[in-house]
Amino acid sequence: METIHYLSQFNLLQSLALEDLMEMEELTRITVVPKNTYIQTPTTFSEGLFFVKKGKVRLYRLNADGKQFTSDILSEGNVFGEMNVISFGTKDHYIEAMEECHICTIDPVRFEEFVATRPRFLMSLMQVLSDRIKSMSQLTQNLAIGNLHDKILCVLLKLSDQLGVKSEDNYYKINVPLSHQEIANLIGASREAVTVALQELVKAEVLQTGFRTILIHHDKVLGRNL
Repeated sequence: METIHYLSQFNLLQSLALEDLMEMEELTRITVVPKNTYIQTPTTFSEGLFFVKKGKVRLYRLNADGKQFTSDILSEGNVFGEMNVISFGTKDHYIEAMEECHICTIDPVRFEEFVATRPRFLMSLMQVLSDRIKSMSQLTQNLAIGNLHDKILCVLLKLSDQLGVKSEDNYYKINVPLSHQEIANLIGASREAVTVALQELVKAEVLQTGFRTILIHHDKVLGRNL
């Protein structure tokens, strides 16, 4: 029953009745992944669908020079993976636990049989895919045409929408530790350039920073017409 309790908390699975959740439990196993451990690399990829029950994971790729580019940070309730008929575009990614994570894994063959008889659940899954594609498309466009300040604010605003906790004076704390290098990985820039840009954004009172801590002022960011 503990697994059913886990599954019932995923937004994607809220469309399932209790009997469906009980059947889903038979398809699922939960793995505890320690902090800074790879859940997947491009060479260890295997088909399957995965739900983040607890913790946060980082998805990133390497360019020809070995430089990291972070594609996304996923928290509780998010889904990733690759199957024959469903793809979240994660096959060629490194997927790393940013903190201790509980990951639910679903057998791909049995899952396809499961969704074939549940059109409502399949529609919910398609909506998640659509939202993910729309979000990544907008982020890619902003990163391609924006200046360095706007690129930083774009990814931080996205993270605050996903992981933000409202503080005071309309600042939102991004509830994941972020170093200057990790922010640089998110936008494909150098750490040195990001450090200078962050200092300028703090002076403009758009951001507040501490040790691996970022707070972002939503109104001031949106006023820049990102």
